[in-house]
Amino acid sequence: MDIQHFRFLIPGWRDAIEILLVAVIIYRVLLFLAGTRALQILVGLVILGIAYFVALALKFNMISTLLGFVFTYGAFAAIVVFQPELRHALARLGRSRAVDFFASGAEREVADEVAEAVERLARTGTGAIIALERDVSLSDFVESGTAMRAAVSADLLTTIFTPYSPLHDGAVIIRGEEIVAAGCVLPLTQFAVADRSLGTRHRAALGLSEETDAIVVVVSEETSTISVASRGLLRRELSPAQVRELLAGRRSALPVADGVDDTLTS
Repeated sequence: MDIQHFRFLIPGWRDAIEILLVAVIIYRVLLFLAGTRALQILVGLVILGIAYFVALALKFNMISTLLGFVFTYGAFAAIVVFQPELRHALARLGRSRAVDFFASGAEREVADEVAEAVERLARTGTGAIIALERDVSLSDFVESGTAMRAAVSADLLTTIFTPYSPLHDGAVIIRGEEIVAAGCVLPLTQFAVADRSLGTRHRAALGLSEETDAIVVVVSEETSTISVASRGLLRRELSPAQVRELLAGRRSALPVADGVDDTLTS
């Protein structure tokens, strides 16, 4: 038999490069989805795919037909389900490294002011919720509150959340170096919360972090503890220093298991 017929089994340099690129893309996608609800949904889709091929192999016609319909129209459902992640990915793709470099200094200044504000608020037992916009726009939620244009400062944040002030009962939204709105209404989490001690602020923080890539800082009025919601997870009982490191983009400064409660929602 002519060996030329099996030449396609011998990979060339183009094949090696293509395999490497696909592997890198898959790795980056999984890294991007790690720790999010989207990863759980993706695992579910993989299980459905395995079930489909098993049904085909065993000739379970009814099951394979039903799963075939699911995959036929699943692309449209995936666009809806993964809408926040898709927006986040596209926004990150269009963001240049130069912008990130110049923004890092501003992020540290904002992190310092927010950390100082939540330290004061926690010390006095004042409830607060502060959302920091990242790549996904929070314009829809800005419209639900009172528009502002003010530099981020610990004094102003503390004043906004002073009890009985007109804007204390709602969320502050920070975009870049500015407070753009206060008294905003945020969506509550759509998942069941196992810890019944969590109030509306924590549920709203989780809800916004599930729909967008925002980082949401919460000060509990009942316990005076500081929490941070990000990507559908809630880190609880953080110190102001940990909040500062987290908001400044140095997430590695937080131990994976320290203050991270990933069992709050299910």
